[in-house]
Amino acid sequence: MSKELGRKIQELMQRCGFTQKRLAELVNVTEVSMSRYISGERDPSVETLANIATALHTTTDFLLGKKEEEDFDLGNITTLLARHAGTLDNNQKREIINALFGG
Repeated sequence: MSKELGRKIQELMQRCGFTQKRLAELVNVTEVSMSRYISGERDPSVETLANIATALHTTTDFLLGKKEEEDFDLGNITTLLARHAGTLDNNQKREIINALFGG
């Protein structure tokens, strides 16, 4: 699991434009720890894994290989929106509303 987890973290870091150092800061771990998670040397704690998922705008299920990102159901989408609602600006909120209602 560790190498696959690290691959997914790295892929999402690139997609989000995060450096390893920035992700470590967001997750509140050392850069060395983040490096070990990415390389597969260590597995993050459950809490750290949840924080990584939040920072990378995904779910722990996706990081752990239980679901593909395109496979999200309404519950997952609702969870993601609730988790990140406070970080969305007005344009992003409008984009979500337009995507949902075709407006």
